[in-house]
Amino acid sequence: MSGPVMDRLKAWARRLKRDVVALWIAARDPRTPLAAKLLAGAVAAYALSPIDLIPDFIPVLGYLDDLLIVPLGIMIAVRLIPPPLMAAFREMAEQRRTRPRSLAGAAVIVSVWLAAIAVTGWLIWRWRR
Repeated sequence: MSGPVMDRLKAWARRLKRDVVALWIAARDPRTPLAAKLLAGAVAAYALSPIDLIPDFIPVLGYLDDLLIVPLGIMIAVRLIPPPLMAAFREMAEQRRTRPRSLAGAAVIVSVWLAAIAVTGWLIWRWRR
C-alpha cells in the first residue's frame, strides 16, 4: 500500500515519535511549566516504556493505547508547553541519534499489573469465603 494517504500516515508517525522524545526532554527541563512537565513525563514514560499497559495481542484493546491514548496524551501535553519552548524541544529531539527508553515507565506498568492481579486475587478469595 502506497500513495499520498500512506505518506501522510508515515509523516504523522514520525512527528509522533519526535514529539515523544521532545516531551521526554521537556519533562526534564526547568523552563517547562509544572503541569506540562508532569503530563509530558507521564506520556513520555508510557510511550517509551518497553511494556504496554494493554498488550498488543489483546484484540482491539491492545492497539487502542497506541492509536488513541498515546497520541491524545501527546496532543494535550504539547498544548501545555509554550510554543517557542516546544519548538526548541522538537529541535533537540530531531538532533538525538537514539530514542530513549523509560524503565521507570515499565516499572509503573508492571506495578499496575501486579496490583490488578493482587486485587483480583483478593476479590476471588473474598467471594469464595
